[in-house]
Amino acid sequence: MSNLFNSASSPAIIEAVEKLGYRVSSADVAIQAGLEVNLAQQQLLALASEAGGHLQVSESGDIAFLFPQNFRAVMRNRYWRLRVYEWWQKVWRILFYLIRISFGIMLLVSIVLIFITIAAIVFFGDSNRSGGGGGGGGGGSRGRGIIFIPHFWFHPNSLSFLSWDNGNYYRRQQKIANKLKKEKMNFFEVVFSFLFGDGNPNYNLEAQRWQAIATVIRNNQGAVVAEQIAPYLDNLGNAYSQEFEDYMLPVLTRFNGQPEVSPEGQLVYHFPELQTTATQYRPQPVPAYLKENNWKFSNATSNQLMLAAGLGAVNFVGALILGHLLEDGAMAAQMGGLVAFVEMIYPLLFAYGAGFLIVPLIRYFWVQWRNGKMAVRNEYRQSHAIALNQADDTVQQKLKYARKFAAETVISNQDLAYTTETDLVDQEAANADKIDEEWQKRLNQSDGKLS
Repeated sequence: MSNLFNSASSPAIIEAVEKLGYRVSSADVAIQAGLEVNLAQQQLLALASEAGGHLQVSESGDIAFLFPQNFRAVMRNRYWRLRVYEWWQKVWRILFYLIRISFGIMLLVSIVLIFITIAAIVFFGDSNRSGGGGGGGGGGSRGRGIIFIPHFWFHPNSLSFLSWDNGNYYRRQQKIANKLKKEKMNFFEVVFSFLFGDGNPNYNLEAQRWQAIATVIRNNQGAVVAEQIAPYLDNLGNAYSQEFEDYMLPVLTRFNGQPEVSPEGQLVYHFPELQTTATQYRPQPVPAYLKENNWKFSNATSNQLMLAAGLGAVNFVGALILGHLLEDGAMAAQMGGLVAFVEMIYPLLFAYGAGFLIVPLIRYFWVQWRNGKMAVRNEYRQSHAIALNQADDTVQQKLKYARKFAAETVISNQDLAYTTETDLVDQEAANADKIDEEWQKRLNQSDGKLS
């Protein structure tokens, strides 16, 4: 049951069913989610079994799945693990947001501790040098508790995390390319972004790749040539592999396709299972080639990054100064209290200060290197898209032959031979009545012709 539950609760399957209007074929879901056709059908069967869905079988044997619009709530009420999973997702958003802002909090705490300790040591040293003559004044100052606390300027939205905007951040993190708005990033988020960036802009690249390939096949009614698929693939192999189109094998395997040979000996590819849909299909827009998005050092503004880098530099310089003052250890032993505590955690403060500057520097060069590799892949895929647009007579001939296999089968309610929505006896009676009506109609037409 656990395997069934896990497949039935697949987020990709559930989201695809909801987006497609709750009545789908396995091909519809495979295209929407970029899944293998066989896997999509298995998970749809499991989901229909567990969420109260229905199977609709056409007279040709094609299957459509009909789900109630509240099937997500049905699954949630039926399985405690799904409830726990959704609860954990909400908790994790909060925890992850707290982790993000903790780096900014640590930076401020580090700066305050370092400079308060420096001020205390300097003040203590001045008091010792002034001797007993200045004891009264010094004592008065200590009695008043005068200490130096540095002031820092923050971005106007630096405390916007108090509005508990964790849900908005989670959505920005998942769709970083087009959802993140720089002006809403608060100071604490900026610190995390300066250190670690804002996530992988191509986190769902493989899903996008297979969705695009499946959409191209569906837009061409289930029959394509290799040149139409090449702009979405990597590593097409050497000239020999490209000539024999070996790179199409994973596509054929994923979507149950089969090669067809033209009279001229050219290959086209036919995908019968992607020609079946539960609703009338309209061609969907698809990019000319699979384009990876550039990695960004940070989505924060330049002013926000300068603020983070400046505070990091202040923190590191302060740590160096403090390390010099605590070098012999005598000062901490004499003063005790806060100074002794800071001396104990000084290695942590120094490591954080150094890492705050080193990590972004390393990441900057890593981003440049990765973007260079990515640009080469984009240009490679784009070259195949350009070649398709400038197709020669051979490719045009292949495209013409592929259109002979183009077709579309819509599983309509009028063509159903069986559905699990109603009792089998009732369906057989309805089918018998339908047959009687058809025979009566034909008899009437025959009588009319004889008369």
